[in-house]
Amino acid sequence: MRELVETVLWALVIALLVRYFVVEGYYIPSTSMEPTLVPGERVLVAKFLYRFTEPQRGDIVVFRYPIDNRKNLIKRIVGLPGERVEITGGKVLINGVPLSGELFNRTYYSAGYYGQGERVVPEGHYFVLGDNSENSDDSRFWGYVPRKNILGRAFLVYWPPHRVRILR
Repeated sequence: MRELVETVLWALVIALLVRYFVVEGYYIPSTSMEPTLVPGERVLVAKFLYRFTEPQRGDIVVFRYPIDNRKNLIKRIVGLPGERVEITGGKVLINGVPLSGELFNRTYYSAGYYGQGERVVPEGHYFVLGDNSENSDDSRFWGYVPRKNILGRAFLVYWPPHRVRILR
């Protein structure tokens, strides 16, 4: 009996450590990241990654909502610390140059206070947008995400099984 209790306790401790420090699953509740992520999908988030590297443009990150730290959101990093960000003509401009490539091949709407005109991302902060800009509550409305609020990078959709894939 003692061996069984010890085994169960060690398994529980290891599982909690992995969940807290290494990788955790998150549920996608809204359409803000469509078509990349759809409601009902579940993603794995590498929580350890940003202990060794800095977040990069294009990363899909889970972070504590700056207005309510009890709530987590998932969005794509668009603007890095110190960059000038502007949304105009359906494009995101970084330091005056439109973002290009597959990750940013979509229409972005210049809504919200921070989505109007050119804004400089403060040091230690990031500008994030949902891939479905028309239906996303993101940095355009509530501002920048502090580096300390970023929990990790989403890297894999693991549910439902027929939609398993690595995220880019």
